[in-house]
Order: sequence, then C-alpha cells, then structure tokens
Amino acid sequence: MFKTFVALLLALIILILPFRNGSKSSLAFLAPLEAILFDIDGTLCDSDPLHYHAFREMLQEVGYNGGVPITEEFYSEHISGKNNEYLCGTIFPDWEIKRARKFLEDKEAFFRRLASEELEPVKGLDKLCKWIEKQGLRRAAVTNSPRASGELMISSLGLTDFFEILVIGNECDRAKPFPDPYLKALETLKVSHEHTFIFEDSVSGTTAGVAAGMPVVGIATRNPGTSLINAGVSFVIKDFEDTKLWEALEKLERKPEATAEATPEAITVAIATPTPSNI
Repeated sequence: MFKTFVALLLALIILILPFRNGSKSSLAFLAPLEAILFDIDGTLCDSDPLHYHAFREMLQEVGYNGGVPITEEFYSEHISGKNNEYLCGTIFPDWEIKRARKFLEDKEAFFRRLASEELEPVKGLDKLCKWIEKQGLRRAAVTNSPRASGELMISSLGLTDFFEILVIGNECDRAKPFPDPYLKALETLKVSHEHTFIFEDSVSGTTAGVAAGMPVVGIATRNPGTSLINAGVSFVIKDFEDTKLWEALEKLERKPEATAEATPEAITVAIATPTPSNI
C-alpha cells in the first residue's frame, strides 16, 4: 500500500513540475483572450534609472544615510515598485507625514522633468501594441506612480490613445502589492480574470497580479528573473521581442472563421438548426 502511494506521489510530481511558475510559457488556457493589463514603470519603459537618479540626488541633498548616495541595490530592494504612501513610512519614519509627502511630490516632479526628455520604450513595445489592436483586445495601464507621472509616461511613449483606462494605485483602497488596482481594471473594462493576463516587472506588482487571480508575464528590465519567478510569474521575458512571448501569443490569436460557399442545402440547414440566439 505504501509503495503504491509513493508511486502515485512521484507520478503527480512529474506531472506538475513542467507547470511550475516560470517554467511553462503557454497562455493558451486564457483563450479567448479578452484583455491585457500593463504596469508602466519598468514594463512599458525602463524608467527605473530615472527614478533612481531623482531619489539619489534628492536624498543626498537632505542628508539621508549620512549624505552618502544610495546604491542601486538599495533602490531596487527598498524603493522600486513601492507606492509613495508606503515610502513615507519606511524611508522617512522620523519625518512628519506632511514633510515626507512634500519630498516625494518634489521627487516626482524631478522625475517628470527627466522622463520628458529621456524616456524610451522597452524594445518591441510598438510591435506588441499593434498586435493587441489587431486582435481587438481591451487594455489598461495599472501603476503605483502618481497620476501626473503615469499620464506623462504614457504620453511620452505615444500611448495616450492606446490605453482605455489608467488605474492609479493610491486612488484605490489599497495599492500594489494588494490586488485592488488590477481588480479595478477588470471591473472597469468589464472583462474576466480568466481571459486576461498582466505584464509586470516588479515583485510588488507580480504579487498584486497573482492575488487578483491572473497570470503574470514577468519582464526582466531591472529585477532578476529569479525574483519574479519566486513572486509567481508564469514566465519571464527579456523584452517584448522575446520569442518566448510571441510563441505564447500566436496560440492566442483570434483566427478568422472559415466562410463556406453558401449553397441552397447549407441555407436550409442553417435556417432549420436552432442556435442559442434563436431558441
């Protein structure tokens, strides 16, 4: 009896292993695909270097960390992907909330000045957007950035008319890593989580997407792929030209239905056969 149990357990493990997060790049189970949701920072554009620049300069000015500039590692671990309300309490625990918020507002203004001149899309974004439009899919941008920064990035990338809605984390009950922003996007677009997936570059965003019940494709612009896999992404891509992504998308393409020549017999059958719409 014990040997039988062990054999069944091993068989189950072998069956499950190929479907572990990060090892299975198929999205075919989402068909028919209804929508794709995008994070902005680090996903649509590699904006983290600009955010890091702004934080490093301004934190040094106020004497943070004894005036020693923060490292990229510190930024990635403690700042990247976090919403500003969260940062008020973690980066400035001894500051009055009003002062911390003012600092972060000034930092965002600094970032927007940099972004307006230096922001570049992630490789392959234009190709992906054209594919999405051709497929007639719904789309939304979902970010923890303040609205002014989110709108500027989308505008700078020429995507103002592409996205139907922009969801801001701090305008929801809870920002990422909670699922609220992604759930709001689903509700607004009136699409199902069973036919929608997400592009994310951060652990925080991935956690939010998975909690909202959707598969997440991780894009490793800055964060290590292993971190994204551990957070629950379905698979990781380098950019939007990654062959792994396009192999998955091809299986989701909406194929035009074949139109047979209308014969008298076919017309008779069509009239006589009840369908859900005419029962």
